Amino acid sequence: MERKSPANRSLERGLALLRAFRPGSTLLGNGELAERTGLPRATVSRLTQTLVAGGFLQHDQAARAYRLGAPVLSLAYAMRQGSEILRAALPLMRETAENQRINVGLACADGEEMIYLESVRRHRASMFRHITAGSRIPMELTSLGRAHLATLPKAEVERMLALFRARRRAHWPALQKEIRAAIAAVERNGYCRASWQPGVIALAAPLPGQPGYVMNISLATERLSEQEIKTGLVSLLRGLVQEVAARL
Repeated sequence: MERKSPANRSLERGLALLRAFRPGSTLLGNGELAERTGLPRATVSRLTQTLVAGGFLQHDQAARAYRLGAPVLSLAYAMRQGSEILRAALPLMRETAENQRINVGLACADGEEMIYLESVRRHRASMFRHITAGSRIPMELTSLGRAHLATLPKAEVERMLALFRARRRAHWPALQKEIRAAIAAVERNGYCRASWQPGVIALAAPLPGQPGYVMNISLATERLSEQEIKTGLVSLLRGLVQEVAARL
C-alpha cells in the first residue's frame, strides 16, 4: 500500500479543520476544533496558524477563536459556477417544484454526510424559498444518503455501517435494517424512500453516471395517499433523474 506523505497528511488535517465549521458553529477555538476533528491540540494550533496566514481562517482575538475567511466563499462560488451537474439540474428542479408543488433537492456525498448543492422548496404560502447550498445532512438517516450508499462497493458499505453504528448505538438494530432495506430498494427499483423529518416523506435516486450525486423529491405525507406516492412520485423522480442525466 502506498504511504501518504507528511504533506498530504497535513493537507487532509487542514481540510478537516475547515469541515468542522457549520451553520451555527461559525466561531470555534482550538479546543473545539480538536474535539470535532479528533486531532491533538498542538496539531490544531499549528494548522490554524497556517490557515490564518493563508486567509482561510480569521482569528478573533477577543473570543480567542476562529471563523472562516473570505477565500472559502470564493471557492464555493467558483464550484457552483463551474458545476455542469448543477447547471443541467437546476432549471429542471425549479420547473418540477413549481408544477408539482413539491420540494426538489440535489446533493453530493462528502465522507459520512451529504451536502446539498441546491434545494428548491415551497413553504405553506406556496412561495419559493431556497435552503442555503452547502447544508449537510446525515447519510445514514436520509433518503439521499441511503441512495448513495447503494452505489458503493459492498466492502465500503460495511465500513460506513461500522461508522454509523458507533454513533447510533441506541437505535442501531432498527436503523441498520432500514439502511439495508433502502440499499436493496435502490438495487431493485432505482430509488429508496425515508421519513427523516416528521410528517415528510422523501424519495431519492442516484444520478446515473455521476458518482456521489443524488436527487430527491419530498413533500408532506398528508398530501398524498400511499398509492399516489408509489405511482406519481416514483414516476416523477425517475423522469427527473433521467432528464438531468440526458442533459449531461
